[in-house]
Amino acid sequence: CKILRCNSEYVAATLNLRGSNRNAAYCNALRSYSHCTRKTARTCRGDLAYHSAVHGIEDLMIQNNCSKEGPTSPPRPRPPAPNHQGFESLDICNYEKSFLYKHGQPPSYQHCAAFGDPHIRTFHDDFHTCRVEGSWPLLDNDYLFVQATSSPVAKGSNATVTSKLTIIFKNMKECIDQKVYQAEIDNLPAAFEDGSVNGGERPGGSSLVIRERSPGRHVEIQAEYIGTTIAVRQAGRQLSFSIRAAEEVARAFTEEQDLQLCVGGCPPSQRISRSECCRGRVAAEMARALCKELLPVEDVYFQSCVFDVVTSGDANFTMAAHGALEDARVFLPDAEKLHIFQ
Repeated sequence: CKILRCNSEYVAATLNLRGSNRNAAYCNALRSYSHCTRKTARTCRGDLAYHSAVHGIEDLMIQNNCSKEGPTSPPRPRPPAPNHQGFESLDICNYEKSFLYKHGQPPSYQHCAAFGDPHIRTFHDDFHTCRVEGSWPLLDNDYLFVQATSSPVAKGSNATVTSKLTIIFKNMKECIDQKVYQAEIDNLPAAFEDGSVNGGERPGGSSLVIRERSPGRHVEIQAEYIGTTIAVRQAGRQLSFSIRAAEEVARAFTEEQDLQLCVGGCPPSQRISRSECCRGRVAAEMARALCKELLPVEDVYFQSCVFDVVTSGDANFTMAAHGALEDARVFLPDAEKLHIFQ
């Protein structure tokens, strides 16, 4: 039922009426309003706002001596949508299109990543290396809950890696059923827990889809209804997580949801200095040479790679930093922010 759109168009048409032809323009607006309500009659039959609008229009036409037949108001200009049609044709489960329609400009995006011995790049481009063992929330907002579980990279090691990821897409009544995605080392499924690959039976079910980019190595989940894309990868014996989220979505949380590594980074007590790792000269030089092959720029991704290869002794960790950098290249709206130097 689109009665609210009819109401707002009538209000916009009558807002600034002045001068000698005010009455004629007012009648035009009322006829347009009446025409708009007739178009919505079938879908709005049971809507109280619709019935009060219909009766209100009749009364106003009588009071202002308006004839039922005659010219109508020119339609209000609308911000161009990408498909150059009105909002009726736009899908409310397409965040980008509806944002553009409402605000006349595309949404802003933010990027967060967790990879290796968990290194966290926050939505605010802070960068931490964490000791976090056990389960920690990366995200906890109105739309998404993401939890990373970390385990020691080797027995007795201080270094931990993400061994399990749980991603919950919360129920959004117009668009999707709640969906849960779980990945563990050596088990990167290309489906949600219930076996489905989309958001379910609802009209917007296809606005949440999961795709396998590389079997057992790289899965991408696209949540069009909240303007969000997530990449989950496995490199060596660790999982990594990257997200590009609409800013409005990333910020949709309350004070109680204050622990989110993507928002605040690691708690200070859990942070590790990356320079501590590299005291063994030979190992460090070898790690630098390995990392340099995939990461020619000596930024935080390169530093993280060296740290991970030295602490784990596993050359596959070069792929974790490289994958995170590749995701950032795709997800970051501002290429200038790709590299962080510390």
